[in-house]
Amino acid sequence: MNTSSTTTTAPARTAVLSREQVVSGLEGVRRRRAEVDADEAWFISQGEAVAQAETARIPSSEGRERELPLRGMAAEIAAVLRRSDHGMRDRMHDATLLVDEFAATFEALREDRIDRVHARIIQDAGARITDPDARARFEQAALVVCEGDIPGRAKPIVLMLAQKLNPVPLEERHKDAAAGRRVWVRDLDEGMAEITALLPAELAYAIRDRLNRHAREITDAHRTAAAKAAAAAAAPTATDVLATDRRTMDQIRADVLTDLLLTGNATAPTEIGAIPEGASIVAQVQIVIPANTLIGIGSEPAELVGYGPIDPDTARHLAATAELWERVFTSPTTGAVEQVLTYRPSRELRRHLDARDEHCRFLGCRRPARHCDLDHTHDAALGGPTCVTNLASSEPGPRVQSR
Repeated sequence: MNTSSTTTTAPARTAVLSREQVVSGLEGVRRRRAEVDADEAWFISQGEAVAQAETARIPSSEGRERELPLRGMAAEIAAVLRRSDHGMRDRMHDATLLVDEFAATFEALREDRIDRVHARIIQDAGARITDPDARARFEQAALVVCEGDIPGRAKPIVLMLAQKLNPVPLEERHKDAAAGRRVWVRDLDEGMAEITALLPAELAYAIRDRLNRHAREITDAHRTAAAKAAAAAAAPTATDVLATDRRTMDQIRADVLTDLLLTGNATAPTEIGAIPEGASIVAQVQIVIPANTLIGIGSEPAELVGYGPIDPDTARHLAATAELWERVFTSPTTGAVEQVLTYRPSRELRRHLDARDEHCRFLGCRRPARHCDLDHTHDAALGGPTCVTNLASSEPGPRVQSR
């Protein structure tokens, strides 16, 4: 019998295009898709206009009869797009809002300066601004942001712009929104169900952070147990149970959530791979608060990093209960971080970069900077300096190397 460990791999596919042709081809696809997305929105908005004109010609005041044109048009549009008519009337309304009320955004979509996800972000955030002049200022500022970044990184900035330019105070809007907090369960197949909670953002992010911290302690315990198991040939113990735990991070987070909600604590790692009872894990969230807001003489919203704006009262409460503050100085003209005060110089650079980057700088990555490595842009081994201008937050692990 051949016991060779040599493995065979599938033969590499033969490329029919060059690297440049692949990239330029995708650029062309993206441009055509942007134009098609704009055309689709325009035709859908025209469908609503047709339905409204037909409704205006109905002499009856009976509500059900006057709904027929819009319902009929929604059904026809859904059929031609091969979509369900459920929610199509909302989609018609959104298309009309984009074409009529966000004309600059609609034009930017058609010209491939943004994509439809950007357009949706701008429209959703700007729809809360009822003053036409304020909305126009918001739209122009949001377009500058969206044209220069991917949707995931642009969204928090766009939300912050909307909050700053909305004449209605954020405290009032947050109070109304928080009144709708709730928890609900949706049945799924295969004996599963989905539980969802609608909460104030600072609480939701704190919950997620605490689950991540528990999960990381569990995975650290796994690694320690695996090392001990490899070093000693002993009878099976609780440590061996940990070493053979094959749960993913998502599964661990789900198990920890269940433990915490049903028992009040996560069970000990030597039993089922969770956290010891009574272990003190406190959630950490990063809040950026303007100085005037912090001391109570300003009303500019604070920012929950990774999410967007939160109201000043919540930000001041979080600051009052925080164990550690980081004093960050930014440029009054550009907003760039200029200095971060700490007592230990070896940590100052790290804090400075956490405040500046907020998250991993790799395209599309949203990992918080405090969980990232600091990578040199120019290799330190080749003389690259260890300074602010040559360091960036990067998610731990391999990255695609440039050639």
